[in-house]
Amino acid sequence: MSFSELGLDPLILKSVLAAGYENATPVQQKAIPAALSGGDLLVSSHTGSGKTAAFLLPSIQRLLTESTGKGMGPRVLVLTPTRELALQVEKAAMTYGKDMRRFRTACLVGGSPYGLQLKRLSQPVDVVVATPGRLIDHLERGKIDFSRLEVLVLDEADRMLDMGFVDDIKSIAARCPKERQTLLFSATLDGVVGNLARELTRDAQRIEIAAVPMQESKIEQRLLFADNMDHKNRLLDALLRGVEMTQAIVFASTKRSTEEISDLLAESGFASDALHGDMQQGQRNRALQRLREGRTKVLVATDVAARGIDVAGISHVINFDLPRQAEDYVHRIGRTGRAGRTGIAVSFAGMREGGLVKNIERYTGNRIEVHTLPGLEPTQKPSAGRPPAGRPSSSGRPRTNNAPRSGAGEKRSFGDRSEPRSYGDRPPRGDSRDNRDRGYRADARPAPSGDRPARSDAPPRGNRFEGAPRTPYADRPPRNEGFRGADAPRESKPEVDGNSVAYWEKRERDAKTKAAAPRGGYGDRGNSSRPSSGQPSNAQPRSYGTDNRGGGSARVGVRGRFKD
Repeated sequence: MSFSELGLDPLILKSVLAAGYENATPVQQKAIPAALSGGDLLVSSHTGSGKTAAFLLPSIQRLLTESTGKGMGPRVLVLTPTRELALQVEKAAMTYGKDMRRFRTACLVGGSPYGLQLKRLSQPVDVVVATPGRLIDHLERGKIDFSRLEVLVLDEADRMLDMGFVDDIKSIAARCPKERQTLLFSATLDGVVGNLARELTRDAQRIEIAAVPMQESKIEQRLLFADNMDHKNRLLDALLRGVEMTQAIVFASTKRSTEEISDLLAESGFASDALHGDMQQGQRNRALQRLREGRTKVLVATDVAARGIDVAGISHVINFDLPRQAEDYVHRIGRTGRAGRTGIAVSFAGMREGGLVKNIERYTGNRIEVHTLPGLEPTQKPSAGRPPAGRPSSSGRPRTNNAPRSGAGEKRSFGDRSEPRSYGDRPPRGDSRDNRDRGYRADARPAPSGDRPARSDAPPRGNRFEGAPRTPYADRPPRNEGFRGADAPRESKPEVDGNSVAYWEKRERDAKTKAAAPRGGYGDRGNSSRPSSGQPSNAQPRSYGTDNRGGGSARVGVRGRFKD
């Protein structure tokens, strides 16, 4: 079906034909007429199926009529998960609306300066393409309003939910007018995506496009097993030096790996660049621009580039690290073989990554053929996680301890556990295979717990100090005879009446007698005949018991020694 049969305006149809599009894809044939009717849509389609034109063309056609709302906010808002995809969508919007008068777009993504974005928003704008995080920043600053918003588009909704944007999406949708058209495009419409769709849409029409088999998409898939990281590096070098390689994207699992692989390729003489989420948007744009211009032959990237890169010269996609999600594999290899072109997708797999390969094959419905490079064949054998061709992946019976485990080879066994055993039946540790290998001796180990007698039959332990003569501690002499033990009779103390007059008279007499007695100085205490050093022999001894200050009367006693 041609685009002229979809009901598009001649002005937009002219731009589409000028861009080189002739026939509409299946998702465009169903989504464009349904979106032109004004209802909400839920569309499920695979990558590279033409979803961008499916939601942009009917949305831009709504802009041909004047807006009834007041303000300078956008009339069409498109949310995307990554910056690269946002830039690609904005570029497509400018292509489709180039023949329209006063058609303005704005791209709000992270990593780029706010100044240029605020300048775009200071004028009336028709289409805004944004990532959720940066759009929330502008909303909180009050720099954008949705008073005249008519269409809300969620592109790659499943990817945005995987990246944790569910709360941001709900917050953005809550600020949009209720009388709007919502178009949700995703690879799947089940699970969390389905719950979000029911919350944001009203009586939405559901459109599902079956995935095209990989054989029909002209992408040849290959699988190479690698022994270790050094083997991976040698395989990558051999592939990139092949005569059929024009440009390649190498996908790694971490940001650090992209930098290391890119530096390694640059040292080997390849024109390489890195692309990951920690780079500024200007750096990412320059890396993509060099790739489009052909100055970069190899782009090493994380999954941030799995969606949003459309470069005609990419002949190879190499999965240096296998993706953990099977959906990401489809998006990765979709960077080659686009728009009817041919491409080659090569995946490196470790010997214990057979489970990941099996998950990818189950998701795509096709088996990835195993290839080898001459002189770089693997020396190890892959694990049993990937069954051979024609063999079912599971027999339907429960696994036992001795059955092979999927993706991890044979399960390790720590002895024969075919029969249950108790602690009393456990053999001596010295007889086990592991202990014999370590040089343990059975006769050097204590008796096993199973040979110990029961507590009720064991002889009493007793007291090891019972009957031993008591001796003094070390060489310390025994205590004196005046020591009274705990059983010695104690003498009764006389009764003292503290309230009697005789008691206090006796206390007063004892105090006066003690005060009248002479007290020597601190330095002469205990031996007053010896003069102190540094003092003449005829010097008077110092006394700290008198205080001659104030009237010359000596104040004695305890208080007399200190200043009041």
